[in-house]
Amino acid sequence: MTSPTAPASDRPTVRHILLLVLVGAIGGTFSGALGVGGGIVMVPLLLMLLKFDQRRAAATSLAAIVLSSISGAATYGVAGHTDVVAGLLLGAGGVAGSLIGTRLLKVLPIAILRWGFIALLVVIAVRMLLVVPDRGADIEYSVAIGIGLVASGVVMGILAGLFGIGGGVLIVPLLVAGFGVSDLIAKGTSLLAMIPTSITGSIANVRNQLVRPLDGLIIGGTALLASLGGAAIAFIMPPWLSAVLFGLFVAATAIQLTIRAIRQHRTPPVG
Repeated sequence: MTSPTAPASDRPTVRHILLLVLVGAIGGTFSGALGVGGGIVMVPLLLMLLKFDQRRAAATSLAAIVLSSISGAATYGVAGHTDVVAGLLLGAGGVAGSLIGTRLLKVLPIAILRWGFIALLVVIAVRMLLVVPDRGADIEYSVAIGIGLVASGVVMGILAGLFGIGGGVLIVPLLVAGFGVSDLIAKGTSLLAMIPTSITGSIANVRNQLVRPLDGLIIGGTALLASLGGAAIAFIMPPWLSAVLFGLFVAATAIQLTIRAIRQHRTPPVG
C-alpha cells in the first residue's frame, strides 16, 4: 500500500482535472486581486474537493503558486505597482525561510504550527480592518528597513514551507501597516517575492516526492490566467475596500482553519 502522502501515479480522471482547474481558477483570482499566492485558498480546496492529505495539498499548492506569482507580479509590474528592491529583499529572505519551513514541517508538532498560524491570521485580519492604506505611499529605505524586509521574507518563506502558501497573506498587510506602502505596491511586491520562495520550496517538495507535477501544472496554469482578471479587479477597487475585503478574507480563513483544527484534534490520525 502506498503512503498517503505520496502523489498518485495513475492517470488523472476528467473529474480530477476539472476539479484542479476549478481550484486554480479560484486561487488565481484571489492571487491577482489580493496579492497573495493563492495557496491560502487552494490548500483548503484541495483538502475538501480532491481529498488530498495535508502534506500533498500544501506541496501541490506551493508548486502552483510559482506560475500564478509570475503572472501576477508581471501584471502589477507593467502597471508600475511593484517595488523591485523590496521584492528582492523579501525574496532573499523567503528562499532561506522556505528551506527552514520544509525542515521544520518534519519535526515540529503540527498542532502547535496550526494554532500559531491561526493566531497570526487573527492579528493580521484585525490590523487590516483598522488600517486604510494610502495609495500614493512608498518605502523610505534605510539599513533597518532593509533588515526588516529580509527578516519578513524569512517568516514568509517559513510559512510557505510549512503551509503551502505564498506568504502574501502576511506580507501584504505587513507592507501596508508596517512599511507604509500603498495596497497596490504591497500586492505587486508580495507576488514578486513569492517567485523565488515558491520555487525553492517546491524543489524541496519534489525531492520528498510530495508533488505530482501534472497536478501542479494544471492548477498553476489555470491560476496564471485567472490572476490576470484578479489583478484587473484590484486596480479598480478603492484602497479602503481592498483592505476590508482582505481583512474579512483572512478572518474567514482563520475561522475555517479553526474549525478544521478542532475536528482534527477530536479525530487524531492513526499511527
